[in-house]
Amino acid sequence: MRLRSAPGSPLVYRYYERRLRRDLERAPVPRHIAMIIDGNRRWAREQKLATAGHGHRAGAAKLREFVDWCASIGVEVVTLYLLSRDNLSGRATEELGELCEIIAELADDLSRQPGRRIRHVGDTKGLPEPLVGALQAAVDRTARQDGIHVNLAVGYGGRHELVEAVRRIVASAGDVSHEELAERLTPELIAEHLSTAGQPDPDLVIRTSGEQRLSDFMLWQSAHSEFYFVEALGPDLREVDFLRAVRAYGLRERRYGK
Repeated sequence: MRLRSAPGSPLVYRYYERRLRRDLERAPVPRHIAMIIDGNRRWAREQKLATAGHGHRAGAAKLREFVDWCASIGVEVVTLYLLSRDNLSGRATEELGELCEIIAELADDLSRQPGRRIRHVGDTKGLPEPLVGALQAAVDRTARQDGIHVNLAVGYGGRHELVEAVRRIVASAGDVSHEELAERLTPELIAEHLSTAGQPDPDLVIRTSGEQRLSDFMLWQSAHSEFYFVEALGPDLREVDFLRAVRAYGLRERRYGK
């Protein structure tokens, strides 16, 4: 689904938000929401800001809010797509360096809030050492915390994740024959070797900026996900847009092939 942000005055906005929350009281809430935040650079250009970094900082601030929104309605897991493996080779060095600093700050901030448990989803290869350290510190700091699980997808690629999962399966197989290994392979076994092992797959995937593609994000896990595309650029996403996405999810009939 692709919808524009709800228009109106602040009074209309508040009324509409209250109505959406009432609707959600009677609808199922996703256990796991995945967010592809997009449009940060475009937002910076439209605001006539000097660098893309201003857009990335605004997007990171929005993601802090987004995690709060998810926690407030009882979402158990949220995954934030922050830096893809393609970004590591496709972004200018200066922009990439600033983006990595912003992600490190975001990881640190989220890990210092109560009720957050951080997991790094992705590969550390190619990431600058300070970012790797910040991610690991966030994971360690929240390892025993209860509350919403926050996956930070950094250095992440869906195809790469699947390849790495298969490599881990092969490496742990020992001296079994190719035929026996092939017999062992099941969707459940592969899922156990993904970076999201032990978590429910995303029920809902949201992408900002109007783009309608996955961009190598959670290719395996999103096989049965519902998708919601909102026109707002990442920093402009509002809570009412989020609530509309969750309501749309609740109104859909998930048939799983039936």
